[in-house]
Amino acid sequence: MKILIADDHALMREGLGQLLAGMYPNLVLLQAANGAQAIDMLMPHRDIDLVLLDYQLPDMNGLEVLRQFAKLRPGLVVLVVSGSVNPHLMQQTLGAGARGFVQKAGNVQALVQAIELVLKGAIYLPPELQALAKPGNGAGPNTLSPRQETVLHCLMDGQSNREIASDLDVSEETVKTHVSAILRYFNAENRTQAALTALDSGFRSPRRRT
Repeated sequence: MKILIADDHALMREGLGQLLAGMYPNLVLLQAANGAQAIDMLMPHRDIDLVLLDYQLPDMNGLEVLRQFAKLRPGLVVLVVSGSVNPHLMQQTLGAGARGFVQKAGNVQALVQAIELVLKGAIYLPPELQALAKPGNGAGPNTLSPRQETVLHCLMDGQSNREIASDLDVSEETVKTHVSAILRYFNAENRTQAALTALDSGFRSPRRRT
């Protein structure tokens, strides 16, 4: 098992490292103190099984790191660790490719459960945030999938289905399927209404700068 911890606090890295060593006797532990170091780790260590990523790093935030991870290692299992309890931030990290979101204020048992779940291919959300992640109108699925979140961000940036398909390297039919799911999620009649509803609900495209 090879795990990368990306956190700017040495004590946090040390504590997580001790926890992981107890879980995985054959653990190979990598550490990074900022986003750039974490990104640089991916090339020489292509067999990383899991990344524990602090959302707020000195040089960039978690969304920026996740976007770089997606370019270099699509499908990399990343669990975001954050002090925030903002459900829309959680949605954004999932949309950018994270497999889960863990609060720093949570207990060790929750972190262990999250690690085990994401390594099995599941998505982990803190129980206290699951209800907040549901759409307010009760229509559609409880959450958007990570890929649907990505398509939503593209919609919010004004991209067409063709442009989204090109960016994500998928067919236009696949994009249409995701767009339909997004419309159901927000109980929207069209793309523009869905994008506006998402914006009003606190969703933000990671590509936008304010």
